[in-house]
Amino acid sequence: MGTSSTLRVLGRGLLMFAVTLLVVTVLWQVMLWVFGVNAYVGKGPADVWRYLVADPAAAENRALLSGRLWVTLGHAFIGFAAGLVVALAAAILFQLNRGVEHALMPLAMLLRSVPLVAMAPVITLIFGRDLWTVAVIGGIVVLFPALVNIVFGLRSASPQMTDVVHVYGGSAFTALRKVALPSSLPAFFAAVRISVPGAITGALLAEWLATSDGIGGGIGPAISQSKFPEVWASVVLVTAAALILYNVMQVIEDVALTRMGMHPLRGV
Repeated sequence: MGTSSTLRVLGRGLLMFAVTLLVVTVLWQVMLWVFGVNAYVGKGPADVWRYLVADPAAAENRALLSGRLWVTLGHAFIGFAAGLVVALAAAILFQLNRGVEHALMPLAMLLRSVPLVAMAPVITLIFGRDLWTVAVIGGIVVLFPALVNIVFGLRSASPQMTDVVHVYGGSAFTALRKVALPSSLPAFFAAVRISVPGAITGALLAEWLATSDGIGGGIGPAISQSKFPEVWASVVLVTAAALILYNVMQVIEDVALTRMGMHPLRGV
């Protein structure tokens, strides 16, 4: 793929990001109007703009929330990495040995079906109120959707190509390395893309229930103290971060797969 194609993909990604921001902002304001939310509690885009930009204390407000946001993004990265690595390793084991899949997939489904809010106190008791709990909670949120996508991708490999590897004496691992893994790249990138907002959700939950720092740890005290502009600004910042990271991953996916002659998975 040439430079012009790359720029076209980047331009399309930026356009979709701008449209998404516009739609979210309009829906935000419209929902406040439709449900008649009290102006003391419900803050619109203009109120958040004043809190972060126009107020005399805007610089202090930005410093406070940006510091919390970076903590949350760090926690999200820990959960994202933990969940994605476990999902990739499990998917490879499932591909090489169906018995392992039959033994472990029910466990993954159990983790998915039990509300994480119910499990969080137990996780906190076991791992403490530190980064281990962040990694476990974030990893659980990321694990199941990433695992399903990667397993699907590995099994989308052409059976004819796999048979060719076996005919020439290749092992199951060789077929995995030369056929299944390259064929699974669209599904892997889709798993990475959908794991980004999941990891941020897991980080917020871990902060709220365990570590008491970051955006998730700051929203509770802000609500109890009726600091509603701070609450809404926190939500806006973490939502904007999730949208930006999701779109960055989507652009990387589009560029990488187009260069390899593959088509990205959409609707995932």
